[in-house]
Amino acid sequence: MIKGLAASIVASVLFGAMYYLAPLLAPLDGEQIFGWRVLATLPFTTVLVLWRGQWPRVRILARRVQRQPALALGLLASAALLGVQLWLFLWAPLHGRALPVSLGYFLLPLVMVLAGRLLYRERLSGLQWLATLLAGLGVAHEVLRAGGMSWETWLVALGYTVYFVLRRQLATDHIGGHWLDMLLLVPAALWFVLRVPSSMPLVLEHAHLWAMVPVLGVVSAVALALYMAASRLLPLGLFGLLSYVEPVLLAVVALLLGESIGPEQWPTYGPIFAAVAVLVLDGALGLRAQPRA
Repeated sequence: MIKGLAASIVASVLFGAMYYLAPLLAPLDGEQIFGWRVLATLPFTTVLVLWRGQWPRVRILARRVQRQPALALGLLASAALLGVQLWLFLWAPLHGRALPVSLGYFLLPLVMVLAGRLLYRERLSGLQWLATLLAGLGVAHEVLRAGGMSWETWLVALGYTVYFVLRRQLATDHIGGHWLDMLLLVPAALWFVLRVPSSMPLVLEHAHLWAMVPVLGVVSAVALALYMAASRLLPLGLFGLLSYVEPVLLAVVALLLGESIGPEQWPTYGPIFAAVAVLVLDGALGLRAQPRA
């Protein structure tokens, strides 16, 4: 449990850092950054797979596909679901849509808690239920204020939940399965990088991109590996609730990038920030009680 908590929190911090790095990759656009991110992440993810001794799991997945060809469709769907999220994550801050995406990450834990209860009969502690209630109040206010949610918000909240549930159903919720997701995204990444006009000249002409693209690859590989590890080590509901650390960081980054939270939005973000504080308290109490247990 402690490993899962640590993996989730560190992954959230790294995702926040990556959100801040995205505008520094200009003049690349969102689709080009997605392509370079996948291509730069895969080598470092491969190193992590080999270092963690996960390559046998990749071979097992390959043998499963040979025995069950229909599994290939599930693996393609898994990769596609991840690919959409990776693209949206880097597209949003370049197009002034960072806050709607961060709101999607606020809604995501509630959807995951619901999925955990319905699909896996998971239970939450009293403080975790309080955090769920607070976050629910914030999300409900946003629905009433805006008259609904943007497509970016729903894409994050529903898309990631389906992705993690699918990975559990396919038994690919490990770093070997994640490596395969990234490998299957390479054709799409190459298309975004090489399509007309190709982004290769842009990278060659801007020296700062020579360093930024590899940095993006390292940060992305470690963040995604930790995020996938946390999804396996923690119950789906608790994993979802811990995801609140990330949208708080994303909202902060959005503010640093020039976006703003209006007075009418604070009843949305205030309860959600309070929910994160409750989760921190719950985690601290759990760590304090563990030695006695």
